[in-house]
Amino acid sequence: MDTQQRHLMVEGHVQGVSYRAYTERHASELGLEGYVRNLTDGRVEIVAEGPLKALDELEEWCWQGPPAAKVSAVRVETRPASGGFSGFSIR
Repeated sequence: MDTQQRHLMVEGHVQGVSYRAYTERHASELGLEGYVRNLTDGRVEIVAEGPLKALDELEEWCWQGPPAAKVSAVRVETRPASGGFSGFSIR
C-alpha cells in the first residue's frame, strides 16, 4: 500500500466552527494518522499520513469542512510519510 504525508493549510472562516473536531473525526474514520491545529493567523493546519485514497478523501472534505465553516483556500504540500504518528489528534 502506497502511503504519503499531506500538509494542508486551510484558509477562510475555519476557527471557532469546530473545524478541528470534525477533521479529527473524519481523519480517524479514514484511518489516517497525524494532527490538526489552529494557527495564530486564523488558518487551520493539518498534517496527515496514510493511503493515497484516504488522503484524497480528506483533502476533498477540507474544502467543505463542518457546516459553519467557509473555506476560501486549501494549500497542499505532499511529502514522504514519516511514520512518526500514532493515531490522529488535535493539537
